[in-house]
Amino acid sequence: MAEGEAAPPRQSFTVAFHPRRGDRALAARLSREVDGEVLFDAASRGRYATDASIYQIEPVGVVVPRTEDAARTAIQIAVEEGVPILPRGAGSSQCGQTVGAALVVDNSKFLNAVIELDPVNRRAVVQPGIVLDRLNAILRSHRLWFPVDVSTSAQATLGGMAGNNSCGSRSIAYGNMVHNVLGIDGVLADGAEYHFGPSEALAGAPAGLRELARRLHAIVEREAGEMERRWPRVLRRVQGYNLDMLRPAAAHNLAHLLVGSEGTLAWSKRLHLKLSPLPAHRTLGVCHFASFHAAMAVPRDIVKLAPAAVELVDRTMIGLARGNSAFRATVERFIRADPEAILLVEFSGEAREEQLRKLKNLSELMADLGHPGSVIEIADPALQRDVWEVRKAGLNIMMSMKGDGKPVSFIEDCAVPLEHLSEYTKRLTDVFAKHGTEGTWYAHASVGCLHVRPILNMKADGAHKLRAIAEEACALVREYKGAYSGEHGDGLVRSEWIAPMLGARLTAALAEVKALFDPRGLMNPGKIVRPPRQDDRSLFRYRPGYGVQEMDTALDWSEYAPGRERGGAGFGAAVEMCNNNGHCRKFDAGTMCPSFRATGNERDLTRGRANTLRLAISGQLGADALTSDAMLETMDLCVGCKGCRRECPTGVDMAKMKIEFLHHYHRRHGWSMKDRLIAKLPHYAPWASRLTWFANLRDTLPGLAQASELFLGFSAA
Repeated sequence: MAEGEAAPPRQSFTVAFHPRRGDRALAARLSREVDGEVLFDAASRGRYATDASIYQIEPVGVVVPRTEDAARTAIQIAVEEGVPILPRGAGSSQCGQTVGAALVVDNSKFLNAVIELDPVNRRAVVQPGIVLDRLNAILRSHRLWFPVDVSTSAQATLGGMAGNNSCGSRSIAYGNMVHNVLGIDGVLADGAEYHFGPSEALAGAPAGLRELARRLHAIVEREAGEMERRWPRVLRRVQGYNLDMLRPAAAHNLAHLLVGSEGTLAWSKRLHLKLSPLPAHRTLGVCHFASFHAAMAVPRDIVKLAPAAVELVDRTMIGLARGNSAFRATVERFIRADPEAILLVEFSGEAREEQLRKLKNLSELMADLGHPGSVIEIADPALQRDVWEVRKAGLNIMMSMKGDGKPVSFIEDCAVPLEHLSEYTKRLTDVFAKHGTEGTWYAHASVGCLHVRPILNMKADGAHKLRAIAEEACALVREYKGAYSGEHGDGLVRSEWIAPMLGARLTAALAEVKALFDPRGLMNPGKIVRPPRQDDRSLFRYRPGYGVQEMDTALDWSEYAPGRERGGAGFGAAVEMCNNNGHCRKFDAGTMCPSFRATGNERDLTRGRANTLRLAISGQLGADALTSDAMLETMDLCVGCKGCRRECPTGVDMAKMKIEFLHHYHRRHGWSMKDRLIAKLPHYAPWASRLTWFANLRDTLPGLAQASELFLGFSAA
């Protein structure tokens, strides 16, 4: 802002709308003052309008800062302009944390460095955009790792994990994200930057941070009695802000308030992490059960053996994994016959013999509990790794169901005490049946956290059933004194349920905390504090009136819409198989997605292309968007490698979609001279081979190469 220029008036906005959306003046200012990429075109905004949740909200615009200073500048410009700010990592949130009518600050492309690494003291300082698997690849040579091993580790950023207070399969041994963050360098909406860390350091902290801490402590002390009555006691509890970890009478860490705050309090510039030694040895037991509820009855006994993980996989996921070529061979190696459910029980430590002994103890325990011979014992590290890859892909495997009915994420995070786990699952199954559906289940059984997803058609009556099931599930969790949000955060889908779980008084206290950090409510509004209804259909990806335009397709898409091999319905269903899980962002294994690995751009990602196609064929990018030059740019760098078809857990086939797109594009625009010359090459190649001296003149006569690029489209380089 120029010196002496008046600040703009505060704009009215909602979670779903801001009047500066796509604003050219704002984009121009950001381009002038921010060292980064500024994306305000409709297609780019559309690609950032979704995450792995059921929601879609078009942002004001997107900034991809190249430096920490650039990110801070972008945030301050947004504040001055009255525009909300939404920090974003991989965009793989399942609850709608990373969508909103705000300026998206994408940390993932450039702000992804390890700033400091201290192997001796097992500490690291990282930027928020670094991916967990990349960090652990760096740490491996030091025999260390960051043990919050979420299933999305190939794409999850540490900033996003801190925002969610992520947990992972081994939280019973290592705790949640909040237990592994030592400090956060945070930037507030007013521009203040503080190091949030141990309370012992407050005496030497800046006056602004000391005052902030004093007021936070006053809220915590005032509400201590209410927290004692209402706050969940289970390990997996990520609802609201972590006020229970800021008790002034005991040593505490102010960073723990920012962990799980979903970007609503501050932007996390750097994260100070606690590292753990890599276990020298692991063993794995695969326990088979003839009924789902039998599997749910034994975790409270298994945890007495001190496992590192106890994970549930149900019959539905086993069947889908067997039907997926990427996992079929592995599944046949560790699944015997057709169990209704299995539990994966891992032991880890320094002594190999001790882990083998614990594995034998598991088999004996299962026999004592009435399940003799039910355990497949795995000591081979390679097979263990393959088994865990199947488990980590669990959600995405479930989402590979074809058709409009999909497992929907909204009560998938509830956690209850282990002694109530079996009864809770039985009663919740009855709730599903009451509403004419069933659930898909997998779980962190060691800590009572169930990732259950009812199968709903969100294009039809799914929203109505979602509300009814959520109300009954919330009542059950409250009855069992559990946590309604156990791992994946609150976001748009669960923030509404903070009040029923914590009560009006503590909900008001959370709003006070938000106001201390962000008085104007500009940091990721609508999450945790003052949320919209979870079933507001205007926020859905498939909102009322959604539909795919009719078209005469070139390829057979009946696999996705049986009986409709030609037409928009089948093609649309194929495009909609992408659930935005972001697995195509992985960097260190397989093929998918080579163009993204080269550019780091959301546009050049399988997910980015699928989202752009979906928006185009449903009319959300305007008339003729499918055959536009913007769509050609989006599809251009797809090399047709079929990596996504093989490696995407939901089986997105972008190579086939590109063929369909090119058919429609060229039917409208025709073929270029370059296209025709390449297509006809077999016909004229024998004659051209006799005139090589003439063809080679292109690269010897000055200016001819440039002319061929201009008129024929062949690169001069």
